Amino acid sequence: MTGVFERTLGSDFAKLHPRMRERLALSDGRGMIGHGLMDRIWRGPGFTLPFLWLGSARHILFPEHGRNVPFTIENYPYVDGHGRETVSFVRTFELPSRRRRFDAQMVHSAGRGLVDYLGTHQQLAVDLAMSVRPDGGFRIRSGEFRFRAGARLPRGLTVTAAVDEWFDDGRGQFRIEVAVAHPRFGPVFGYEGGFSARYVDVGGGVSGAVKPLREKVMD
Repeated sequence: MTGVFERTLGSDFAKLHPRMRERLALSDGRGMIGHGLMDRIWRGPGFTLPFLWLGSARHILFPEHGRNVPFTIENYPYVDGHGRETVSFVRTFELPSRRRRFDAQMVHSAGRGLVDYLGTHQQLAVDLAMSVRPDGGFRIRSGEFRFRAGARLPRGLTVTAAVDEWFDDGRGQFRIEVAVAHPRFGPVFGYEGGFSARYVDVGGGVSGAVKPLREKVMD
């Protein structure tokens, strides 16, 4: 397997920082586990709370906020039940009140490019635009959202997501910033912080704990 990110970036994959190339070259049984702290987890105004509570039931966003929150990210490559090369993006936040997860699985579609399937039941799919930053990190911006059978969500019901990740040579760790916003109502949710990575052999298979309970095809 070439790897979903190398297929997405093409020749630009070589422009990534060496540590970022290592981090994204996840295929053929090699996964990554990152541990660190989120310096800040934030949420939007009070009217965003129902949306965040609803998302938390399916491991998509959550309403809590805080600082210096222990964080784990699990990226495992595998082939899903539809034969698609997939990389898990399971993020766990150890908040003071409870543990929260934000689950997603990324696939590369011949027709759409990089597609992110969100949550435990993959009820939402979003097209992603990925590019290389000048510092060798990567930038992801969300595009069209689709729901269940592939129906496009009305713009008024969708948000935009921005993800920036890079390797900080001075700190010797990966840094990440995520921001979710509504085009009309403004900021909804986000987090920023850093983590260190270790690479693991998943040749024996990927645990069902990081896989969705249901797989959909909307790409």
